[in-house]
Amino acid sequence: MPKGVPSATVSRLVTYLRVLTDLERAGVSRTSSDILATEAQVTAFQVRKDLAYFGSFGTRGSGYSVHGLRQELRRILGLTRPWRVAIVGMGRLGQALADFPQLGEFDFELVAAFDVDEQKVGKVLGGVEVRHTDELARAAADLDIDIAFLTVPTPAAQAATDKVVAAGIVGILNFVPTVVSTPPEVWVETVDFLAALKRLAYYIKGRAPVIDESGVKVGST
Repeated sequence: MPKGVPSATVSRLVTYLRVLTDLERAGVSRTSSDILATEAQVTAFQVRKDLAYFGSFGTRGSGYSVHGLRQELRRILGLTRPWRVAIVGMGRLGQALADFPQLGEFDFELVAAFDVDEQKVGKVLGGVEVRHTDELARAAADLDIDIAFLTVPTPAAQAATDKVVAAGIVGILNFVPTVVSTPPEVWVETVDFLAALKRLAYYIKGRAPVIDESGVKVGST
């Protein structure tokens, strides 16, 4: 991976990959930066700049091979090998993620699940047997776990993170609405839908009608 690649560029590469996947499924063989830009809601200049961090992929006048560029983005994003995933915290969210049908389509394989609740330990959820979280280190070594989904209650987030780190897992997808501390070699991506809802409220607050107690629209904030 080239040094100095902005995280926003990596996020856009994921979007370009989705667009290319849709194009390939539709039978489209070639595309352009203009088409990618339109579908990704960025500029064509931004598309070319993002791709330029990693090399030259298009042909002037004929654009990009959809299949070829899709394969290159899969390589850049590390999606040409299977990634072994564990879920730490098998509450409602953990169980929903375990049942997520598209996880395997992108080479992410759920291989383990963990919880501290003895009533859940031993049950098969999402096709895997739930183990006690105390077994995480041994299971991580036995199963070569690459990534942990963290779905525990907020008060337990840091303790669970510490166990993930001690187990040698270097990638954490954090679904808990709190910041967790990890050493520099461990990468954490946080998925906080409550924060997204608050940002959404900020952006649309001036458009939302204000309703009085009688149900009559009285203006806007």
